[in-house]
Amino acid sequence: MELVLVRHGEPEWVVDGLNIDYPPLTERGHRQAVRMAEALAQETFDEVLVSPLERALQTAAPLYERTDHTEEIHAWLREIRSPVWQGTPREKADAAFAEERRKPSHERWHGMSALGGEANREFIARIREGCGLFLAERGIELIPGELPVWRIDNPDQRLCLVAHAGTNSAIISYMLGLQPTPWEWDRFVLGHASITRLEALQLGDGYTFALTRLGDVEHLSVGDRTR
Repeated sequence: MELVLVRHGEPEWVVDGLNIDYPPLTERGHRQAVRMAEALAQETFDEVLVSPLERALQTAAPLYERTDHTEEIHAWLREIRSPVWQGTPREKADAAFAEERRKPSHERWHGMSALGGEANREFIARIREGCGLFLAERGIELIPGELPVWRIDNPDQRLCLVAHAGTNSAIISYMLGLQPTPWEWDRFVLGHASITRLEALQLGDGYTFALTRLGDVEHLSVGDRTR
């Protein structure tokens, strides 16, 4: 059983100095997406899923074109919801993120909820719940207990998810049985169009997941490696 997590390519967050809430990919982002698709096209997946946000959809498009999979959108893969900044000066978002980084650790669970965004705690809970339900439908369930041991009905499954840095980081934390933090984005460094792999290892009473590759960007040229 292998879970392959792809982060979207570089998005165009700012145009003419103004913020874009749901950005498309930059020219380089499209290039990154093609290189990612070329790297994965020879692999076999049972399913290829994608977040409904445009930057993820555009990243997944070259992979769908190169495989026999049809587009499969899953809403639970959405990135954390930011405050509405559409059309405002980029300095407004930059200042909000800077203020977030200055907060004491325990206060960061609230994220930018006071500005209308999704709280970090709620986002991580949403991803963990969505991931658990998604996997359970495919016969992959966490066995109750203090250790991250899983029941896997079909250990030959290979699943690919194209999503976001926050989403993928929260999934990694959940699959490895780690205590979540409100800065998952920072403890797992995932560049644009990077490929992360989680592989199930058999135990005497089930399976556990190993992080076999984190944020792999070897398929990208050095000039196309961005975060």
